[in-house]
Amino acid sequence: MSYALVILALILGVVVWWLLKQTFNLEPWAATASTDAVRTEGVRSPSTMIPLPPVKLALGVFLAVVTSLFALFISAYSIRMEYGDWRPMPEPVLLWVNSGILVLSSVFLQAGWSAAKRGSIATVRFGVAGGGALAIAFVVGQLLAWYQLTSGGYLISGNPANAFFYLITGVHALHLIGGLVALAKTVRRVWQSDDTAAMSLGVELCAVYWHYLLAVWVIVFGLMLST
Repeated sequence: MSYALVILALILGVVVWWLLKQTFNLEPWAATASTDAVRTEGVRSPSTMIPLPPVKLALGVFLAVVTSLFALFISAYSIRMEYGDWRPMPEPVLLWVNSGILVLSSVFLQAGWSAAKRGSIATVRFGVAGGGALAIAFVVGQLLAWYQLTSGGYLISGNPANAFFYLITGVHALHLIGGLVALAKTVRRVWQSDDTAAMSLGVELCAVYWHYLLAVWVIVFGLMLST
């Protein structure tokens, strides 16, 4: 299970890198820019710090905390599975379908983010709406997978492996539902305005969050398949 912890550590490193990238402008030509360019275009020298939007900082800190939480879950999972009473659960085919849905959801939001940079409002709307609809489908699919398992007698109290499965997948789903609340607000702004520059930050944060949850799901699902 150490590989899962290593990957989570790498994800945490990516979160830190993303925050630093938002804070510093490393464009080498910025140092030669004129004063007028600084005032009109917002150009900064490589050594100058650019104020980081509080929401980006908050998201970075939140993702770091969530990474630590899942690292603890995985550590406990790897320790508990060494006991003789551990009986791995079957992996419903529906979990594979759900994984594909979550990948597509992340792709749609990435498309929306890229479109916001280009100023293409139609693609932004398509991206965030499609990403949100697919995320809802993922949550519904997870509920159906849990229903299949419980109907087959794999109850949360039946075995430690069952309890860990429902705990980890449930916590992941709760984080996704929380993201849907933020995404719903972004979708409303996208439909109320054609100003892609004003909505770009919200779309970016949603896309980053979805990519993060996808990475966590790949690790969690891979961990369960390996046992």
